[in-house]
Amino acid sequence: MPADAETMKRVETGGAVALVLSGGFILFLILLALFAPLVAPVDPLEQDLLLEKLPPAWSADAEPGYWLGTDSLGRDVLSRLIHGARTALIVAFLAASAAALLGSVLGLMAGFFRGWVDTLISRAVDVWMSFPPVLLSILLVAVLGTGLHSVVIAIAVIDWTRFCRVIRTETLAQRAEDYVDAARIVGLTRWQTLWREILPNVWPTILVLLSLEMGIAVIVEAILSFVGLSVASDTPTWGGMIAEGRQVIHYAWWVLVFPLGALCLTVLAFNRFGDALRRQVDPVLRR
Repeated sequence: MPADAETMKRVETGGAVALVLSGGFILFLILLALFAPLVAPVDPLEQDLLLEKLPPAWSADAEPGYWLGTDSLGRDVLSRLIHGARTALIVAFLAASAAALLGSVLGLMAGFFRGWVDTLISRAVDVWMSFPPVLLSILLVAVLGTGLHSVVIAIAVIDWTRFCRVIRTETLAQRAEDYVDAARIVGLTRWQTLWREILPNVWPTILVLLSLEMGIAVIVEAILSFVGLSVASDTPTWGGMIAEGRQVIHYAWWVLVFPLGALCLTVLAFNRFGDALRRQVDPVLRR
């Protein structure tokens, strides 16, 4: 087998493995979130000060039934971690989907129609991206009020620009291809050409951005919950657990390490899934 072909085969195999592993982890998280009340060992809000800061199950001073230990209020870390996944994934899917829909539509219109449409949308993107995203998200949530809907709206309103700029660039490149001229010759309108011909070729890029945006949304939600601007304070969130664990890191490291590890693995899984998925669906990369 030629060296180039063998290298390409290894890359494709590695991409397939990455797709399966990252997709499997995301599916595992989704199942945990859906069946959190059935999977969690105990009520994540149940407090018992007599059981505060219990170490994980493999430690000498562990208490049976508390696999990942307890926090400073005696709440089960594993149960809170499982219920926190529900909040993280709801925000990830809703916020990323809303940002992708708004940004992709505007990017397609700007790249295809150009002229004053492109100028108007591009200037709006430039102005919007001049604001620091984290500070803007905190400001929006502070104005809208805490709650899941506020977090979703804030992330979608901020991150649509990322989709818009990339999709505009991709649309400009596709617009210069011969198949666009052929579509006009056979009688397709401009809108039909945009949605039937260009959108399918831009779709792989949207998938990658959507997956990456889900990871970003998980991080933003964790930041907002870390500073107390996400959902209600009694709702388990990874950011809230990290904020609490930071205060007791010298006495109960597990309160910080486990939600921080879950956050990192989730973001990594979304990033790897998006990259591997594009290699499978993008015809250019598969050549």
